[in-house]
Amino acid sequence: MSPPQFGRLCLLTRPPHGVPGLAVLLLPFWAGAHCPCQDPALCQPITQHRDFEVFVFDVGNKTWKFYDWSQITTVVIFGKYDPELMCYAHSHGARVVLKGDAPLKDITDPIFRASWIAQKVKLAKTQYMDGINIDIEQEANCLSPEYYALTTLVKETTDSFHREIKGSQVTFDVTWSPKCKDRCYNYAGIADACDFLFVMSYDEQSQVLSECIAAANAPYKETLTGYDDYIKIGISPNKLVMGVPWYGYDYTCLNLLEGCVCTIPKVPSWRASCGITSGRQVPYKIIMKQVNSSISGSHWDKDQQASYYNYKDSSGHFHQVWYDNPQSISLKAAYIQKHGLRGIGMWHANCLDYSGDAVAKQQTEEMWKVLKPKL
Repeated sequence: MSPPQFGRLCLLTRPPHGVPGLAVLLLPFWAGAHCPCQDPALCQPITQHRDFEVFVFDVGNKTWKFYDWSQITTVVIFGKYDPELMCYAHSHGARVVLKGDAPLKDITDPIFRASWIAQKVKLAKTQYMDGINIDIEQEANCLSPEYYALTTLVKETTDSFHREIKGSQVTFDVTWSPKCKDRCYNYAGIADACDFLFVMSYDEQSQVLSECIAAANAPYKETLTGYDDYIKIGISPNKLVMGVPWYGYDYTCLNLLEGCVCTIPKVPSWRASCGITSGRQVPYKIIMKQVNSSISGSHWDKDQQASYYNYKDSSGHFHQVWYDNPQSISLKAAYIQKHGLRGIGMWHANCLDYSGDAVAKQQTEEMWKVLKPKL
């Protein structure tokens, strides 16, 4: 009699405690001898789906060791793959997923799509990961071949991952508003085709068409209107995860009027005549170090529900920095519970100070704490 064929499963055995015989552990074929975790069970995919999603982007280094793992449900790897991070995340029941990007001009080809998807699935299996976050941020016209092909790519990717990796998750990053501000995608179709959307509610000044003045990265009214608009086009709130910025923008002022209005230069682009292209991104940890030595201290803008401060650089130029903090994030996060969104996340978790300094530690804890749903 031939031995049983386990096919896609490999057999691991270990002596049980206090029971004669052997305990048998069935793992996927790709979670065998090469598993980097001390406990081979940690190379199994995460299959549990929690009620509230906390979606984290990690861009590298080892700061992930200091994240609030009591909350995290998904980590998207935007930096170099770290097997230690995968093992640690799995030990806390959190998914670790790939980043996926592809040229829109190529995805109209079914052969390209099939190859791209196969490569991503293979990589996810090899690295014991739990899915993919598709981050395609390219211009597309409504009803164009790329418009339809992108929806097809998402559906085919979802079908393939769900079939090949038990419990896997496929998500898609979308801009803060569905009104074709940056790119015209079939948002409702994409939402139906994947597990959920991560809404990038930041960089909203990239579409400023009015006067060129420094403003909030994610102003309150505009941000929440974006979610209203996604729901109005038929997307279930449970398919939407709110993305908030853990960084701000530093603008060099042409003029600083009355200590609060910072005029900025026009920077022509396909997006807008001015906006974030006139500024530079600054992580929250730098902002917190700089604000206390600024010439203005932190101010609160009631219209945009966001904080800002002014400082003068070594060359004598005035700057204005706009940023989100626990106060502004909590106001927007209240929408999640009220409207039944799937959860919250941020770009990106490495923006906080994990040095252990007493003041920095408190600031970091407050930023993580504000992500928790208010029950």
